Amino acid sequence: MAEKLTDRTMLDPLKDAGWSMVEGRDAITKEFVFENFVEAFGWMTRVALVAEKMGHHPEWFNVYKTVSVTLSTHDVGGLSELDVRLAKRMDALAG
Repeated sequence: MAEKLTDRTMLDPLKDAGWSMVEGRDAITKEFVFENFVEAFGWMTRVALVAEKMGHHPEWFNVYKTVSVTLSTHDVGGLSELDVRLAKRMDALAG
């Protein structure tokens, strides 16, 4: 089972990569913008496969070529290492 993130320095590289804290919530967010809808949907599909294997699913919203993502671990009531790992994979898959 995941545990709430205590080492907040793990978030520093994510913040450098464009992730930010969600105001009023222990969560991180980022907006990914792609060339077109097919690129955005393809990325979401690749992330969905990773998330399913992790057993950790993002909150996300897609309009045309933009995907807004929020990560938090509901089981622990805030951020966990799962969120950090998934955020890094999302960034890597986005290129």
